[in-house]
Amino acid sequence: MVKKAVRSLKYVYLGLMVFFLYIPIIYLIVYSFNDFTVGRRVAYANLGKWKGFTLQNYANLFSGEAGSSLLLTLEIAAISSIIATVIGTAAAIGIYAMKKRTRNLILNVSELPMVNPDLVTGITFMMLFAFVNSVLVKLGLKQVGDIPKLLIAHISFSIPYVIFSVMPRLRQSSDMLYEAAMDLGCSPLQALFKAVIPDIMPGITSGFIMALTMSLDDFVVSYFVSDLKSVLSVYIYSSARGAKGVNPALATVIFIPLVTLLLIVNLRRISKEREYEIQSKKVKLKDKGGNL
Repeated sequence: MVKKAVRSLKYVYLGLMVFFLYIPIIYLIVYSFNDFTVGRRVAYANLGKWKGFTLQNYANLFSGEAGSSLLLTLEIAAISSIIATVIGTAAAIGIYAMKKRTRNLILNVSELPMVNPDLVTGITFMMLFAFVNSVLVKLGLKQVGDIPKLLIAHISFSIPYVIFSVMPRLRQSSDMLYEAAMDLGCSPLQALFKAVIPDIMPGITSGFIMALTMSLDDFVVSYFVSDLKSVLSVYIYSSARGAKGVNPALATVIFIPLVTLLLIVNLRRISKEREYEIQSKKVKLKDKGGNL
């Protein structure tokens, strides 16, 4: 009885935790179909007042500055995530090949951007680009644009997340896999792409999703780095302070693709784990039967 009660309490606790985490998101998705008055500010005072079902919020989503900010945010997130995944994966492989002391030192240094407050990171990038632009002006060269600054900043703070997603997979992988590929006639580059990369692909995928999420979620760094006010997070911030308010469909459009991507990755991982369990059971059965 005690064990059943403890187990029930665990499920209740898990259910409450999930409820409080996701109820604001579900609430926002539901009220993204609310018929807000045109030009009325979407704020706490009127967000809970249901005016009727409408798709007008989604119809207006890609029009005007909201649509351009959404497209620009998705482009920056996609490009920065791909580049950060490539650089972070290469860095993780290189760090893993180092000696233990050097590897631990580099990993500790790589962890600093993850624990560093976003405010400090944003101000640091702002000062860096201000210095670089001042030097370029003195040399008579063109200053760094807003979009390149955003890309550089997003790539920089995303790389550590990719490294720490790939490193555990490298520890689980066997060094003999690379050596076996070399013994079979592969060049070092072929062994890397045909043996090592496929084996650590789940870690690379997790790193890419993490980089994509961090880029879409970022506000502080984008606010300080760029003067461009059409980035989605900065646009939402400025709209919330203005008279027009925020279109709640913006957050829904960003949330649904991320959830879909996470579900696909998790389902794929579950299927692979089941295949591995089935193969392990077959090997055990053969071993018991004396065939191996």
